[in-house]
Amino acid sequence: MCGITGIFAFNLVGKFNKIHITNATMALEKRGPDFQDIYIDEWVGLGHRRLSIIDTRDVANQPMWDDEKRYCIVFNGEIFNYRELRAELEAKGVTFFTQSDTEVLLKLYIQQKESCLPKLNGFFSFCIYDRQAQTFFLARDRFGIKPLLYLFDEDKFIFASEMKSVLQFGIERNLDHTSLYTYLQLNYIPAPDTIFSNVKKLLPGHYLKISRQKMDMARYYEIPYDREKAESNPLSYDTAKEEFKRLLEASVQRRLVADVPLGSFLSGGIDSSIVAALASKHKPDLHTFSIGYRDEKFFDETHYARLVAKQIKTEHTVFSLTNNDLYTHVHSILNYIDEPFADSSAIAVYILSKETRKHATVALSGDGADEMFAGYNKHAAFRQITDKGWKENLVGALGSLWKVLPKSRSGAITNKIRQLSRFSEGMKLSSRDRYWQWAGYAGKDEAMNMLQPEVRANVGLSDFASRQQNILRGLPEKENINDILLTDMHLVLPDDMLTKVDLMSMANGLEVRVPFLDYEVANFAFSLPVEYKINAGMRKRIVQDAFREILPVELYNRPKKGFEVPLLKWFRGEMRSLIEEELLSEKFISEQGIFDYPTIAVLKRQLFSSNPGDVHARIWGLIVFQWWWRKYMTVKKS
Repeated sequence: MCGITGIFAFNLVGKFNKIHITNATMALEKRGPDFQDIYIDEWVGLGHRRLSIIDTRDVANQPMWDDEKRYCIVFNGEIFNYRELRAELEAKGVTFFTQSDTEVLLKLYIQQKESCLPKLNGFFSFCIYDRQAQTFFLARDRFGIKPLLYLFDEDKFIFASEMKSVLQFGIERNLDHTSLYTYLQLNYIPAPDTIFSNVKKLLPGHYLKISRQKMDMARYYEIPYDREKAESNPLSYDTAKEEFKRLLEASVQRRLVADVPLGSFLSGGIDSSIVAALASKHKPDLHTFSIGYRDEKFFDETHYARLVAKQIKTEHTVFSLTNNDLYTHVHSILNYIDEPFADSSAIAVYILSKETRKHATVALSGDGADEMFAGYNKHAAFRQITDKGWKENLVGALGSLWKVLPKSRSGAITNKIRQLSRFSEGMKLSSRDRYWQWAGYAGKDEAMNMLQPEVRANVGLSDFASRQQNILRGLPEKENINDILLTDMHLVLPDDMLTKVDLMSMANGLEVRVPFLDYEVANFAFSLPVEYKINAGMRKRIVQDAFREILPVELYNRPKKGFEVPLLKWFRGEMRSLIEEELLSEKFISEQGIFDYPTIAVLKRQLFSSNPGDVHARIWGLIVFQWWWRKYMTVKKS
């Protein structure tokens, strides 16, 4: 795992920007603490920060050249089937000077160009420079586990693993108001857009070819989903369970290759428990790690993690946090975020990664299972609406009651009222509108009202509608749960969940591997009928049933908590002065000229009331944006 950056200048103006390549590479230091190097020639600059995982010797450092010094690669990620690919290349007479997956990827590309991409089992973003043809080739993995941002204009092409590296090239910082409007609804910005109008994210499963002043983009992977074929899948449930077990265990086994210490996250939930249990079969000395909340028992799941660790016989470490621990780390987290991103569970992932890094350089996680196998509360809610009966109709009829009752995520009863209220509202909406509302924290009108009138005029509503339409294109009017899951794979997974894990783990120099997102597992998941994934009594049905015999019985039939953090108490305590006197103060907001202060004042009053609902998530979104704005948009231009 590493950080990559580079520039291809098209003319003398673009050429001037090459002077920034060293600073752009240094900006990625946390992603790759082990080594840094750059390459510069007349038109091109490439930079690499290395986190050494496979073949940690100097000979495997990057930028890496082929034997003829024609092709050069900078690579972020891991290719888990690199040994098999290497053997195939050696059979054709290709020789190697390292034991690294980087060299295998480089030489596979030289042999097969973009046709190599479907053969790669792993996660990656990389750039290969052909010095003779004067071209760049860039690609991103199938599901967007690794990030890749780029800027393309008449003078140059710039790319990097993170925005902070792109900004080192001295680019114009043009705020994309449509992205801001989207962010205020979702708390993150969906690809391919970013907070800046001139910077884009390469979509998962895509590649770019760059030549002088020309850019071509193509898609090399799409989840092979056909609703009718999935629903008529001839596999029996028992046969499907066995095939799923085989595929997932093979995926976990592939992801154990490393020349550095490797452990596994263990939250106490089903997904991470399965991954840890399978890993422990092939790595008897596996070390597992979990995080708990000493002051907030409602959020704490360490009891279940300990049960799993005891059963699978791993060395287990629990990091038990207080609310003060969260506050202690918040400045580091906010400082690392270089584009507004406000999934509050990133706080917990940051601390878990920071503590895990003291014991291991690589960690396995259970990410991806919820999106493929229907693990979220919203999936159960979608199923209830598509097959609603008297109970669901009653909840909808009581919508006015749910509105006035106190709602909060911080307690069992108030959280249930919050969920019933959202369900009641969702019942009234079309399939696409319901999905969008349940994906976010603020409606379109609420988000727009947060902006000053002059800023509202800059929001491209037709542009927003086009972006939203593209995201929701896979949702028919009468949706099937698999349609919902496919949309999650295109939106929630890469732009929220995987972004969170990449940012927070890389901020601590920790590589996180996700066995559920092996493409063979994903392809299989989307060949299965809905009833294999969710029914009236169980979410992630096949996941739970396939591994029931290796997990403690206590893990079953208990509420799903998610990886949340107790924000509400924190905002009302340690962070209150930051909210009221600094970032969301009338003075700062008025000087900034983006947000409508009376609307923000209403949100603040709700935050400190007895009926906060989901407002703390919106407040966190504002805090993140304001911190980002203060750091990146108030700098003096040279």
